[in-house]
Amino acid sequence: MKRLPSVKQLQYLLALHEHQHFGRAADACYIGQSTLSAAIANLEETIDAQLLERDHKTFIFTSLGEDVVRQARYIIEQCEELADFARNQGKPMTGQFRLGCIPTIAPFVLSEVMALCRQRYPELQLLLREDTSENSLRALTEGRLDMVLLALPYETGALHTEVLAQDGFKLVLHKDWQDRGFSQDISQWPDESIFLLEREHCLTGHAVKACELEDSRKVNPFFATSLHTLTQMVNNKLGVTFMPQMAINSGLLQGTELISQAPASSGAARDIGVAWRPTSSKSRNYRLMATLIAEVLQQKCAG
Repeated sequence: MKRLPSVKQLQYLLALHEHQHFGRAADACYIGQSTLSAAIANLEETIDAQLLERDHKTFIFTSLGEDVVRQARYIIEQCEELADFARNQGKPMTGQFRLGCIPTIAPFVLSEVMALCRQRYPELQLLLREDTSENSLRALTEGRLDMVLLALPYETGALHTEVLAQDGFKLVLHKDWQDRGFSQDISQWPDESIFLLEREHCLTGHAVKACELEDSRKVNPFFATSLHTLTQMVNNKLGVTFMPQMAINSGLLQGTELISQAPASSGAARDIGVAWRPTSSKSRNYRLMATLIAEVLQQKCAG
């Protein structure tokens, strides 16, 4: 009988690729470093291929090793899904579901998503992770998440994406400033009058494009770290900003002296959607979850 790699060997390989260090990978697998090293060596012998280039205490993955890692990730994903399928007797929306979400969406919809999920699918354990689009999509690609809720457009590679709702942008400013002409042509606004989030938040890019902020001089070089911080800055009359409708509908402006207005740019909005791996066999679960999230978004994004 032909010798084949074991699932555990592939798991060790993935851990080593993730941590890029034998000691840290061994700790993550709860084994000794020598055990991990021997397992990788046995894997190379089994498939008759060099996966690592070793140089004393350092190593790098060979180009073939990188290809094997991608295949191993797919195999482990399929093994996990097989185990879940058997454990839950093939019933949809049971067991664990790992949902990632970006920070400019998570605080405004996830509570309702979880409540509706508990009501509709009581046998499903919904696990949440809030992170940037880049980190969330990497975790999705590597099989550490089942689905990501994010703002589109965004480069997602080979992942499957579906748009679920459109979230409009509103001009937010202090009530004392409503007669200063900020609803007029943006080119007439004072320089550095617009405050936005840090560049790592895709909301900034979507706002710039959707609201036609073509003149960078209008944007203040000091960026906020969160929508809540941005709210306080604008509430203290430091400038104005653009915020998504879902944040306003969720009460972000309550307790402030801020008002919202429709921006001059018609159709200023971002798409809200989900992404998942098209290679996964859980597509039925993904579509059911997407439908559930869409129901919540319809209420949250209503203008």
